[in-house]
Amino acid sequence: MSPSVTTDYLRRIEDDLRQNVLPFWIERVVNPTKGAFYGSISNALEVDPTAERGALLTSRILWTYAAAYGAYGDPEYLAMADHAHRDLMDHFHDKENGGFYWSVNAEGKVERDRKQVYGQAFALYALSEYHAATGRDEPLREAIATYRLIEEHSRARHGGYLEAFGRKWEPIADMRLSEVDMNEPKSQNTHLHVMEAYTRLLPLWPDKGLASALREIVDTMLRHIVDPSTGHLGLFFAEDWTPKSDRVSYGHDIEAAWLLVRAAEALGDKELLARIEALALKIADVTLAEGVDADGGVYNQGGPQGLTDTNKEWWPQAEAVVGLLDAYRLSGEDRYLQAAFRTWDFIELRLIDRLRGEWFRGVTRDGRVLDNELKVSFWKCPYHNGRAGLESVRRLTDILNPNPTH
Repeated sequence: MSPSVTTDYLRRIEDDLRQNVLPFWIERVVNPTKGAFYGSISNALEVDPTAERGALLTSRILWTYAAAYGAYGDPEYLAMADHAHRDLMDHFHDKENGGFYWSVNAEGKVERDRKQVYGQAFALYALSEYHAATGRDEPLREAIATYRLIEEHSRARHGGYLEAFGRKWEPIADMRLSEVDMNEPKSQNTHLHVMEAYTRLLPLWPDKGLASALREIVDTMLRHIVDPSTGHLGLFFAEDWTPKSDRVSYGHDIEAAWLLVRAAEALGDKELLARIEALALKIADVTLAEGVDADGGVYNQGGPQGLTDTNKEWWPQAEAVVGLLDAYRLSGEDRYLQAAFRTWDFIELRLIDRLRGEWFRGVTRDGRVLDNELKVSFWKCPYHNGRAGLESVRRLTDILNPNPTH
């Protein structure tokens, strides 16, 4: 791939990040009268002022703008991160029992007081990034406290972490992350993002217990969640790790590939890293063979009999760009770089909203926008496409300016 082509993609991806995605959330989603964010905005930019708000959205906004401030030093990004941090701590933090509530209503009163471990992980991840970007001590203390709560309450028999608890960290019957998920005690999604959060915290707080916990999560991913024979990840499990689903999420597969590599790098274990790098390349190959359409778009889901959901949501596309760029970094094979650029072409053609800003939530296989989906919601956030922009710019810059000492 010629340097001029790579430079062109770097410019296009960075322009989308800094001229489209990051400005949209600052200009459209901040609710100045509530000290918070709007929880629901349609593709037509219609705000629902009554919408429930999740800690997840605020945490993801916090992570995105802290990371963007760390990368670019723009004071607007810091102001947005500060706003998100205040919202997270003022409206979602349980000052009595610790951790973060799942949601509040439009007035800021607790709506769902459950302690979803997935939500705790994203709060930890965001607080760690905020500390890294600002050097402030309070977010690091909050991140460490959240880590300790996860370790104290969520550790499960047979290893890994349970999905959810009540307000006081008591067991609950319905542990589902959302209405489309299975009610099982363990999931790939939660383990993936606890791993991600611990990976980010470790270099900021090199605690032996944290390092041991991260190593255990990586081992759990390799032993129970990733199937090395297929290159896919399971989605839901009984407490003894009996698989409860045969569905495949292509976005999670390719996301896990590069996050596992990053976790192994954080642990500094060369043997583990070599094993995971080989696995990451297999996952990338299987994703390309089974989960990517001819136009570069990534399907939502498949199964043993083939595709089960051919829609193409925003986040699998974002994760595929990063995962495929990482596969190129590991292998040096141009085909991965070409595949990453093909998925970016799809994003530009089908998902970026040139009229009203940001990305659409998704499109059908034939490219029709899913108009019934929201542009801002409990789940639709700037984390996946914001992170893809930051990670892609970093990787493409390294491709164009390789460090001779590496």
